[in-house]
Amino acid sequence: QVQLAESGGGSVQAGGSLRLSCAASGSIFNIVLMRWYRQAPGNQRELVATIVSGGSTNYADSVKGRFTAYRDNTDNIAYLQMNNLKPEDTAVYYCNVVQGGLRPSVSWGQGTQVTVSS
Repeated sequence: QVQLAESGGGSVQAGGSLRLSCAASGSIFNIVLMRWYRQAPGNQRELVATIVSGGSTNYADSVKGRFTAYRDNTDNIAYLQMNNLKPEDTAVYYCNVVQGGLRPSVSWGQGTQVTVSS
């Protein structure tokens, strides 16, 4: 299984930017999806961005045009560039990896806190 370690969270003012990183290690093979989720207090975890193995991406409507997800295949790191941050982006952000093959698996990182003040 893959081990995931997120970093890059912090506190910024509205309009600011942060870049989150998700470093994958361990049994890295047949990764079909890398995804970013977030969970604000009292809310359900929501999908923010998906990076498909071919490199295409999908985004939640709430972050389209502001967030960019991409993957460095050489270093097995996924990134989430977040621009024009809003207070409603405040949440714990989690990295998620889906591996295919004969025994599909899903791995989660520990999460990193993002706080945006108005």
